Amino acid sequence: QVQLVESGGGLVQAGDSLRLSCAASGRTFSSYTMGWFRQAPGKEREFVAAISGSGGMTYSPDSLKGRFTISRDNTKNTMYLQMNSLKPEDTAVYYCAADRRTLVTMATNLRNFEVWGQGTLVTVSS
Repeated sequence: QVQLVESGGGLVQAGDSLRLSCAASGRTFSSYTMGWFRQAPGKEREFVAAISGSGGMTYSPDSLKGRFTISRDNTKNTMYLQMNSLKPEDTAVYYCAADRRTLVTMATNLRNFEVWGQGTLVTVSS
């Protein structure tokens, strides 16, 4: 089972860009569907994006398409979330997650992920 460590969070201004990374341990990274979720203060954790093990399929909500892009580099055991045109409402703790059985189409449900990172805080000031 992989272990996940997020990085790249921080304090930015509205309109700025940020790239989050999720580094995974282990030699079977490419067999995991990976996902990004976020949790704002006082709110439930919500789905941000998901990517298949090969990287050939991705999914994200229409509300985030065009600003957020998920990708992965299986040679580096790392997944990324490129976030552009950040808004104050994007402020949240961002978590990466992994699962060997879930499909990208099932990734919107956080219960379908077995492994989670500790999260990285993104704060967007207005």
